[in-house]
Amino acid sequence: MTRSPSPPEATGSIATHHGLSAAEAARRLAADGPNMLPGSAPKSSWAIVRDVLTEPMFLMLLAAGGIYLALGDRGEALFLLGFVFVVIGITLAQERKTQRALESLRDLSAPRALVIRDGQEQRVAGRDVVRDDLLVLHEGDRIAADALLIDGQLEVDESLLTGEAVPVAKLSVVQNEQTAANAGPPQERPAPLGGSAAHEVASVGALFASTVVTRGVGMARVCATGAQTAVGRIGADLAATTEPPSALQEGSRRLVRNLGIGALVLALAQVLLGWWWNGRPLLESLLSGIALAMAILPEEIPVILTVFLALGAWRIAHQKVLTRRVTAVEALGAITVLAVDKTGTLTVNRMAVAELATPEQHFRPEGASHLPEDFHLLAEFAMLATPGDPFDPMEKAIQHFGHQWLEGTEHVHDGREPEFEYALSGEILAMTRVFASDEPDVHLLATKGAPEAVADLCHLDAVRLGAIRSQVEAMAERGLRVLGVARGRWRGQAPAPDQPPPWPQSQHDFDFDFLGLVALADPPRPEVPAALAECRRAGVRVIMMTGDHPATARAIAQQVGLSDRPDVITGAELEALDDAALAERLRHVDLCARLQPQHKLRLVQLLRASGEVVAMTGDGVNDAPALKAADVGIAMGERGTDVAREAAALVLLDDSFARIVAAIRQGRRIDDNVRKATRFTFAVHIPIIALVLGPTLLKWPTLLMPVHIVLLQLLIDPTCAVVLEAEPEASGSMERPPRPVSDSPFAMGPLLYSVLQGIGMAAVLLAGQAWLADQGWSSAQSRTVVFLTLVLGVMLLILANRDLSRPALLGITAPTPWLWRITAAMLVLLAAVLAIPWLRALMGLVLPGSQGMVVAAGLLVLCLAWLELLRLAGRRLVRPRLPGPALRQ
Repeated sequence: MTRSPSPPEATGSIATHHGLSAAEAARRLAADGPNMLPGSAPKSSWAIVRDVLTEPMFLMLLAAGGIYLALGDRGEALFLLGFVFVVIGITLAQERKTQRALESLRDLSAPRALVIRDGQEQRVAGRDVVRDDLLVLHEGDRIAADALLIDGQLEVDESLLTGEAVPVAKLSVVQNEQTAANAGPPQERPAPLGGSAAHEVASVGALFASTVVTRGVGMARVCATGAQTAVGRIGADLAATTEPPSALQEGSRRLVRNLGIGALVLALAQVLLGWWWNGRPLLESLLSGIALAMAILPEEIPVILTVFLALGAWRIAHQKVLTRRVTAVEALGAITVLAVDKTGTLTVNRMAVAELATPEQHFRPEGASHLPEDFHLLAEFAMLATPGDPFDPMEKAIQHFGHQWLEGTEHVHDGREPEFEYALSGEILAMTRVFASDEPDVHLLATKGAPEAVADLCHLDAVRLGAIRSQVEAMAERGLRVLGVARGRWRGQAPAPDQPPPWPQSQHDFDFDFLGLVALADPPRPEVPAALAECRRAGVRVIMMTGDHPATARAIAQQVGLSDRPDVITGAELEALDDAALAERLRHVDLCARLQPQHKLRLVQLLRASGEVVAMTGDGVNDAPALKAADVGIAMGERGTDVAREAAALVLLDDSFARIVAAIRQGRRIDDNVRKATRFTFAVHIPIIALVLGPTLLKWPTLLMPVHIVLLQLLIDPTCAVVLEAEPEASGSMERPPRPVSDSPFAMGPLLYSVLQGIGMAAVLLAGQAWLADQGWSSAQSRTVVFLTLVLGVMLLILANRDLSRPALLGITAPTPWLWRITAAMLVLLAAVLAIPWLRALMGLVLPGSQGMVVAAGLLVLCLAWLELLRLAGRRLVRPRLPGPALRQ
């Protein structure tokens, strides 16, 4: 049993408060600054440049430039060092693009506050709250600033500040003044955490920024914002907390680190072989070693993951799905189970009373002109059992119905406040409100809740219980949500004139009379059937987890096409099963009803333990643990509480179920593009490595030097970060099963496929070099042909890795704007290198001539043939495997 804080006496009077004007709020915002905690500022351009210059790739580039200067080759040195500035420019552009995407997401995800301005309630960003704003607070809200409660009663979770998990009761200023006289001198009362002058009222009336309202409704006046709040003074560490890297990012970092170590070892071997084995000068051997290290290092991989995940979250926001944690983007493509609530997710969350039933008769509002007298008492006590200004859509519907049909009668009791409340609990799925009556020692009881719980409180005989059960089943099978309503009288004598009676410990200690049933309708969302069908085609199983009656869950599931299986697991049944038995039961059941929050948490944990990747929707304070436990928690943006939104990884801005499916589709697109970029990156590095290392081992003249590799990097980096990121969704992406979690782009299969692509191209290029040398071509001529083929081969690898299901050249028929741009840039760069004499000489190239162009074309055809043979023979290396977790349908 808990005492529930009453809604504020002025809940109706909130409208009488004018609040600040918009102009005054703007003036104070300009004077005090935004209501934000001190945090880390966006990375400056100088910081980005510093990071670029400390990357191993660019340290090697600077070393190569220094060696060229030592060799007296000033032109190549300046050319290399000039490329440093070009790469810095590209990096700055990529960083700014990523930063803008993240800032857009932060603006969307900033906490919202309900304030009164110009006499009207309005939602504003938390950063725009100013001193003396009036905050309207409901259950589940995160308080935007330090404030003083001026109306109502609340319970607030202050564990963020105090570490104490028990919610703290908060009383308004008026109630504080009534108790202050008996509290002793001010210095003897506990001081509020902030310690500011604005908070010199007893701490029971002080509210603090970032704490959470767990119960009640109230209004507060803002005393401090931003850094002046209690949490702001504690320190900036909270705001500076960064998101941990995803598993994919961690895996890529390990891979790059290991390859970096390998690059260092091979580069040293290259230097020693060139110097000792081939008898080259030491400085030339050092240049060759640096070139090899630059060729091996896949420094594009971290860029791919950072840019793809950040821009992916930004793209998902265009689907009206806010990504609060960028790492959730990685999990979207792997979701196998989607656990959804019914109300507001599958339905429109616009409740309306559809039917009333007493033991003798039924009433349906549709087409009726008045409410028969026999139903007045049922409607009256349903209203009394409901807060006057409710937050819950079902309770709003009850109040709306009562005012519509009982207006002007003695059955409407607006402004009548309960003396005591018994809250809904896991033991008793009903709530009771206790009111004073005309008799001093008699109290009136109004109860509503699950029909079976209310009937149990009334101690009905088996015949009455059976009749009520039949009525409930008939209503629930029509998709209606059914509540039982009862009334009672309790005689309790107060121990003293000013003291309340000693309330009984349980609702079972009262005597109730069962009045009847109230059935509410919440129609399904029109877009849900098509979205559910898409989930089935995509191999994503949808499970309904609701607190409603099993028959209601079954009816809605059939209406929207969620499941044809009639079996339902109830909360009571779930508690009686151990984990193994429940896992087996879940294999055959898609509907879970009469669930409590702890039941949802257990189901999510069990599904994850069985190998599923679980996404779950929720909106209430009590849903937060399950949302946090899921791989992808999804909160409702319109009707969800702040606590649910902060626990979730994604927030639906319009609460539409179809948005979840759109986010999964985008997640699969992002996952596909990461794989394309990774395949391309590893494939393109292999021939570069071969053209640096091969001549040393075979005692050939040097083919590629650092200047060539830097030029290639200018083509590879934008291809990875821009072209392949912008790839459209693959056809049939939602017609295939989810990828297994273990199916990483850095797994052996995909990497082997990439390495084979590169090895084939490397073999063609080295064979071409050997043939040209055998034909008596000079080293400059053969280098030109091989380099020309390699640059055009980069384009070939882009086309080959865009879509493994069709020939590479068909990729030209489905271009993206960025593909044309990078192609044009590649051709312009190649033409400039060959056409400008000093640049051609700098790179050790000559004009290829018609013979050279023919040989390059022939080598490209051989490369294309190898890529096509590999595509036909090896697609299974990168094809997603069918998932096989224990709880699949």
